[in-house]
Amino acid sequence: MNNKSPSLEDRIIFVLKSIFDPEISVDIYELGLIYDVKIYEKDKVKIVMTLTTPNCPVADSLPLEVKRKVQSIQEIKEVDVILTFDPPWSREFMSDEARLELGLL
Repeated sequence: MNNKSPSLEDRIIFVLKSIFDPEISVDIYELGLIYDVKIYEKDKVKIVMTLTTPNCPVADSLPLEVKRKVQSIQEIKEVDVILTFDPPWSREFMSDEARLELGLL
């Protein structure tokens, strides 16, 4: 039996999957809003993310929620959330799970 605890990256992804786009009942990870997660020096994280549209109503609050929730992981000391619109988000970024949830499959 393998009792290996989840990696830090797995735990970050788990936290990201607990954050939902308020307009769509799908989490931001499966929606494809997270472009990159990088871990530096074991306790610093950089997350590159986007929004479904540049004028998204949660443009101010969603990146802050991502930062706050990822920073709540015990060994993480610093979280840098970078918001980008390059490339612009599109439905192709969604996971099959998200497409199924939204009836797009």
